[in-house]
Amino acid sequence: MSPKNPSNGKQLTTRPIQDVFEGRSPTESEKQWAEKTLEPLLEKSPEKPIGAPTGTNLDENGNARFSTISNVPIRRLYTPADLPSDWSYDKYLGYPGQPPFTRGIHASGYRGKLFTMRQFSGFASPEETNQRYKYLLEHGGSGLSVAFDLPTLMGYDSDHPFSEGEVGKCGVAIDSLEDMEILFNGIDLRNVTTSMTINSPASVLWAMYLVVAEKQGADWKQISGTIQNDILKEYIAQKEYIYPPAPSMRLVIDTFEFGSKFTPRFNTVSISGYHIREAGSTALQELAFTIYDGVEYVEWALKRGLDVDEFGPRLSFFFNAHNDFFEEIAKYRAARTIWYRLMTERFKAKNQRTWLLRFHTQTAGVSLTAQQPMNNIARVALQALAAVLGGTQSLHTDSYDEALALPTEQAARIALRTQQIIAYETGVANTVDPLAGSYFVERQTLDMQKGAFDYFQKLDAMGGMVKAIERGYPQKEIAEASYQFQRAAEAREKVIVGANEFTVEEPAPEILYIGDEVAHAQSAKLKRLRERRSNDEVRRRLDALKKAAAQQPRVKSDGTISEANTMPYIIEAVRAYATVGEICDALREVYGTYEETSIT
Repeated sequence: MSPKNPSNGKQLTTRPIQDVFEGRSPTESEKQWAEKTLEPLLEKSPEKPIGAPTGTNLDENGNARFSTISNVPIRRLYTPADLPSDWSYDKYLGYPGQPPFTRGIHASGYRGKLFTMRQFSGFASPEETNQRYKYLLEHGGSGLSVAFDLPTLMGYDSDHPFSEGEVGKCGVAIDSLEDMEILFNGIDLRNVTTSMTINSPASVLWAMYLVVAEKQGADWKQISGTIQNDILKEYIAQKEYIYPPAPSMRLVIDTFEFGSKFTPRFNTVSISGYHIREAGSTALQELAFTIYDGVEYVEWALKRGLDVDEFGPRLSFFFNAHNDFFEEIAKYRAARTIWYRLMTERFKAKNQRTWLLRFHTQTAGVSLTAQQPMNNIARVALQALAAVLGGTQSLHTDSYDEALALPTEQAARIALRTQQIIAYETGVANTVDPLAGSYFVERQTLDMQKGAFDYFQKLDAMGGMVKAIERGYPQKEIAEASYQFQRAAEAREKVIVGANEFTVEEPAPEILYIGDEVAHAQSAKLKRLRERRSNDEVRRRLDALKKAAAQQPRVKSDGTISEANTMPYIIEAVRAYATVGEICDALREVYGTYEETSIT
């Protein structure tokens, strides 16, 4: 049978049955279905990828090529023959709350506890952001997530020349403990979990949070939350680093060690694939590089002499939720199984809580369009639904206007309501892992696992992620994937509704504008702070921190490394009202700064 190619009208040669099943050997029943039902239909109505213009997305034989957003080929039909011959429920899936955790880390899913609805928010001054937090909590938010401005992320105070034009623009400006006190004024940190998206200065901002909680009368052992603290993904993707990789990793491990002793309910890292995906990676690259970053942190912590079963339960992950619905669900399901295998096989962890991959999800900012921004509400809803079906522990939904500016209050409320509608109206929280057993989803889940371990072998051979970063390996992989997606979008092989197809002209919506008055107010606040604090005490605290940071590591008899932990010194500097910039400058004096070398 010779169906016509819709792109050019030429007759195709008769296809072998393997082509009909896209390279896989079919079963007898599949052959009969293909010959009696499928082929007559294809002769009458040839396939064409939805939305792709004529002549695109065709293989070398002129047949239609379907793929995920990550450009992974998708077969027409998935049956039991697409699963391994030894596939069984007990071996590959198991029950929720039991190894290998493909179906989730909690036996009852969301029936016992819904995912935390945590809206990423921060803008302008601490005073204004404090009011936004109260607004979100009053409207049903169940956790806070702090977005910091660029100067804070880079370890500069608001009055530093490098901060000009950026203060309060992409998040809240935090310069000192005073700002952190204002940020959480009237919010009891004993009763709310807080996530802070901060990396190079993570230990500084975390110290400020702990001191604020202490001043509120909270017991550090009882408060809970997360600091992102994932410096590896900064070198890979987001590029908000300060110090070279080795001292940066030391600061991260300092938080692990300190947290395991003093803040057992606080996650001291959120290993982040979100920014890797935002930089243009595929879903598989996001999964593989993120989890291998986790491997690298564990390796460095073990070298410090820490016990994986003490710090391991406080490792958390942060994934992106992109547009390809089933690919995203498979990614989350695969992640849990991969982490379980690594913890038990590679690191010999005995504590079941160490085996559990717990993760937060944020919908894909990079998928939002400035054109027809109201379309983003639908994108965000579907991305969030995929995260929930994949078993996320907490969720942030982007606001529809984020491709244009920071969210308005109305846009933030719509984003929160999206989560609430998914939780309370769709029924998806009523049963655990409802897509389990889908031949398509299970095949994608297995392919994700295999692809990740293939990447792990390459990274192991390079000597780990730090060495791979220095060679530019993950950066080049992501750059190539980003280029291929952009090429496909520009060729309209991938349709982006409202951007490269179905376009219209419409007026821009009202956006939130942050003026320079925030920078002026923060600078004036800093001036007053430096006038009334004990500057001699600040200098003493900073000198003590520099001395601790400069101490050389000592190799112990068991091969592990003993180093002075910088966290207690940072906390004392924070208590003296040293600023973010002053503390980071003290560490810059010891560690220097990092510039990425050009890699061809």
